[in-house]
Amino acid sequence: MRIVVARCQVDYAGRLTAHLPMATRVLMIKADGSVLVHSDGGSYKPLNWMSPPCTFREGSTEDGQPEWTVTAAKTDDTLRILIEEVHSDSSHDLGVDPGLQKDGVEKHLQELLAEHPASLAEGLSLVRREFMTAIGPVDLMCRDADGLSVAVEIKRRGDIDGVEQLTRYLDLLNRDPALTRKGAVRGIFAAQEIKPQARVLATDRGISCALVDYDALRGMDDSEHRLF
Repeated sequence: MRIVVARCQVDYAGRLTAHLPMATRVLMIKADGSVLVHSDGGSYKPLNWMSPPCTFREGSTEDGQPEWTVTAAKTDDTLRILIEEVHSDSSHDLGVDPGLQKDGVEKHLQELLAEHPASLAEGLSLVRREFMTAIGPVDLMCRDADGLSVAVEIKRRGDIDGVEQLTRYLDLLNRDPALTRKGAVRGIFAAQEIKPQARVLATDRGISCALVDYDALRGMDDSEHRLF
């Protein structure tokens, strides 16, 4: 990861336009290709960003001022960062992240949905839990009634970060010919509660949303009829 603290101006152009006037901000360039612009506030959410796959290029304007250009691979969206002064520029190798450790409820949700995948979509069957990718495991890899691969990401509360996580997984999975022989891998974002912004983003990315009733799933998991 590269972290740059700089006085900069940021302009985003594409399906929407946004402008951040000149100010000191934190710029993050991650190993997965994403570029994020942060201020000293606003909690975890960046002021602007570009998700992978995208192309990052360092150049300069006609008058020699440093300028970064980040272009989305699948759209015409462009993020331009005009840099006036760099206060700090450092790179760090973070290694392989083990992924977020799920709490008890989220882990149990995954177990229950692995046993009852058809509760998410009719005809869905489980292929494997914790299907590994280069950036972490997909909660469930399933197959639908037409034989298409379906990646399922499970959260207790579904927000934009969860949708972004599933988007990154889908981008990698759709590069695997073994998974795409019958068509593109599609995604299902499953949670007990899904925030409106996350639902809008998921719909825009072609990802289905599924609300999960934890108590109903637990009712399917009837311990009285188990041998162990």
